[in-house]
Parts: sequence; structure tokens; C-alpha cells
Amino acid sequence: MAATICPTITAEESHGYRAQIERIEHFASRWHIDVGDGIFEPRKLIALDKLWWPGNVQVDLHVMFQNPTAHIELFVVQHPRLVIIQAEADGDFDTFADTLHKHGIQVGVSLLASTPAEALASSIDKIDHVLIFSGNIGYQGGSTADLSLLEKAKYLRGLKPSLEIGWDGGVNDENAAAIAAGGVDVLNVGGFIHNAHNPDAAFATLVKAVS
Repeated sequence: MAATICPTITAEESHGYRAQIERIEHFASRWHIDVGDGIFEPRKLIALDKLWWPGNVQVDLHVMFQNPTAHIELFVVQHPRLVIIQAEADGDFDTFADTLHKHGIQVGVSLLASTPAEALASSIDKIDHVLIFSGNIGYQGGSTADLSLLEKAKYLRGLKPSLEIGWDGGVNDENAAAIAAGGVDVLNVGGFIHNAHNPDAAFATLVKAVS
């Protein structure tokens, strides 16, 4: 099965958020939206209560908060396809995961480059998606894809074959195929698409590369 190319939206305020949506909405049906509290990561991103998206789009919400469990009621109301929190964040993960699953929302965990995949072994039964993070947290573009992190994908696939594995950071037309071949199902892409002269063509190039 071909990997999925998922454009990211990383904005500090509503105007930039809308501009990024308008750049991708006509060609992408699954989006990765970043939110950050300015504590876990260095840049406070658009507020949770300012988020919106069309009803025909699948949304993966990447929550870079120190205490994401404090916002679980809002996640339930917004009802994205998937909520991804950081493995390094605070809070009761089991209760968080159980609550989201009860409301039909998938649960994901993101691993910073320095966090070993083995850290998720005890919770893997409650996890639908693991995001391997190789980026500059809180920023879009300018990252380098560290392909040595694909060892995490190999370990995770052995731990739970049905797991969806994502990648965030440095994806471009030169490495997308290698990342997909390394066991990644979803390639989240920011700068390569948003900074392109023709975002539609950039997206199509990546789709072809991982097909």
C-alpha cells in the first residue's frame, strides 16, 4: 500500500492558519494541524478554540502541550480523526487514550528524536499511531530528515504490526521514497509544499514518489 502525503498546518494566528488552509485545501484530503502551548515547544501556535476545518477533511491534530490532558473535553468537541500528543508530556495517558477512544477518536503519540521507541512498549495497545519526529519542534520547514530514526519504525512495526506510523520533519522529493520504504505510512510535509512556487505540483511529486 502506498504511503500517504499529509500537508501540515503550523500557524501562530488565524490569518496565517487560513492562508495555509487555502494553499492545500483543493488537493489534500488529510491534514496534520500543529498546536503548541509555547511551554513544551518554543512557539505558541494558534489557540485550540480558533481551529476549524471543512467537514470533508480528515484531520490529525498534533498537540505539542506540556499537559494535553487538561484539554481533552475540547478535543472531544472538535472531534478530529486523530489526536497526537507527545510521549514526553505530562498527564495520565491511559485515561486520556480511553476517553478519546470512547468518543471514536484515534490516539497517537509523537516521539522526539531523543526519545527511544521502547518508551511506548507498555502503552502500545492503546496507541493507534506513532509519529516519528525529526523536525524543529514548533516550526514549519528548515528541518533535516534524520533517516537513522527509521530504526524506530522497524522496532514499532515489530511491536504492533497494525500500527500506523507517521513521520514529521524534512520530507522532500529526494527522501520521501526512502522514508516510506523504511516503514512509514504517513509523511507529514510542511515546507516542501507551503514554500513551493506550485504547492499542488509539489504535493503531486511526493505522492508519486511514495506510490
